[in-house]
Amino acid sequence: MGKMLWKPTEKRARSSSMYRFIQYVNERYGKDFSDYADLYHWSVSEVADFWAAVWDFAGVEASSPYDEVIDEPTKMPGAEWFRGARLNFAENLLRFRDDRVALIFKGEGQPVRKMTYAELYQEVARVAAALRKSGVETGDRVVGFMPNMPETVVAMLAATSIGATWSSCSPDFGIKGVLDRFGQIKPRVLFIADGYFFKGESHDSLERVAEIVRDLPSLEKIVVVPYTSDQPDISGLPDSIMFDDFKEEADEIQFEQLPFMHPLYIMYSSGTTGLPKCMVQCAGGIILHHLKELVLHTNLSREDTIFYFTTCGWMMWNWLVSSLAVGASVVLFDGFPFHPDAGTLWQLAQDEGITVFGISAGYIAALMNSGLKPAEKYDLSAIKTICSTGSPLSEEGFEFVYESVKPDVQLASISGGTDINGCLRWAIRWTRSIRASSRSGVSA
Repeated sequence: MGKMLWKPTEKRARSSSMYRFIQYVNERYGKDFSDYADLYHWSVSEVADFWAAVWDFAGVEASSPYDEVIDEPTKMPGAEWFRGARLNFAENLLRFRDDRVALIFKGEGQPVRKMTYAELYQEVARVAAALRKSGVETGDRVVGFMPNMPETVVAMLAATSIGATWSSCSPDFGIKGVLDRFGQIKPRVLFIADGYFFKGESHDSLERVAEIVRDLPSLEKIVVVPYTSDQPDISGLPDSIMFDDFKEEADEIQFEQLPFMHPLYIMYSSGTTGLPKCMVQCAGGIILHHLKELVLHTNLSREDTIFYFTTCGWMMWNWLVSSLAVGASVVLFDGFPFHPDAGTLWQLAQDEGITVFGISAGYIAALMNSGLKPAEKYDLSAIKTICSTGSPLSEEGFEFVYESVKPDVQLASISGGTDINGCLRWAIRWTRSIRASSRSGVSA
């Protein structure tokens, strides 16, 4: 028997979305589930009923309802999900259009920049109108070679509002790495930043992009976001235009209504056995799967501020951005997490009141080696959940978080993957939490 590291209070357990979902399932299907284990076993034995319940509970927005959840539950691959439904991924992420903060951006060495949900909608509307004017249509590919910044989120939402398929690489990728990925999918539009910051230095991207585009004959437009320079020289890039000059006047977004299985993202394998394998992920599947994880497992709500240390080349970026569908404030960070010192991310957590804080096991190991004990220097009272992924978190890592970061926090060592653009180990974690709580409800 391992020792218990954390246990939710009865109040926290019973106020969680997972607890409310269990009650919802009990009422809807005439069940008497008392804990997560009951729910889990039902979810894998009654697949259609489970996903129908998630669809309604999480509030997936669709212009046309589905005719059936799944045609053949035992068929993999090839099963058809939510036949008849028509929806748009970007519309689900832009359902809120008020003055609550949607995006908080902290670039290395840069002042914090914020964007409300109303401002985000307007920015997406203008970029979507520009993409349509440029000839982008449903089914085209639009890509980003961008830092983790608001303009990347705007470009993705604008592209997917039209029904284009989005793919992205981090700006620290080399020329071959980018071409090995984008060269396979024939993009029409490329969004780039002129550079990025790392370890206190600015790094130019324009020179590499000039070489990349020579081998991407499908490209018709390059949209440049100024980041490391106010007026970057883009004369060496054919068919290029500055981001602000690209945008068109528009007040509303025309969200293309598309089938559940419409291609949304193209993700990539690591490329260790040849070219990176392209993995096409559907719009309905991503929004439904992400809402399940964010609403049920992460207990995310409009009152939360969520952060994950990631780049645009990792699936955790896609996962993080889906938090917009819940209406939470999403924190974007770009740069080296130990510049100018080991407290960079914890200062951000304190300043912005982050409630869900996501990092990697490797980061926790490096933090341990730095000698910093965040609890001694920063006010981390807002944090209720810390997620760790990328690799298994060591026993020492668990101990460090509870001793040196926050004793009363849900530390979730999660595991998932690019293939599903989500998590695989939430169920194990929740089952253990429920057993540790003596079947008193659900942890949050």
